[in-house]
Amino acid sequence: MSNSVKKSPVWTDHHTPGTRWSKRQASKAVRRFTSDVQNGKWYRKLFCSWNICDYRFYKTKQQAIHEWKTSRWIRDRLLTQAEVIKDWEKFYRRK
Repeated sequence: MSNSVKKSPVWTDHHTPGTRWSKRQASKAVRRFTSDVQNGKWYRKLFCSWNICDYRFYKTKQQAIHEWKTSRWIRDRLLTQAEVIKDWEKFYRRK
C-alpha cells in the first residue's frame, strides 16, 4: 500500500481554536438568517470574512534544512537534521 502525500508543501492553520470558533460563528449567521439568500455568493455579506483566520504556510524541504543550518534557536532545541526533515514531512508533506 502506498502512502498518500500532498501535492504542494502547505500547512494550514485549521487546528487552532480561534479558527474553528470563527467558522462556526459564520455558519450560524448564515443558517439563522431568516430572509432568502438571493445569490449563491450573497451569504458572504452576512458575516465578515476578515474575522475568519485562515493561514497557509509554505516551506520547501530545502528551506527547512537551510533554516536548521542558520538558526541557532532550532539547534538549542537539540534537533538533528533528520528530526527537522521528519517534522517538515509531518506538517508539510504527509496528509
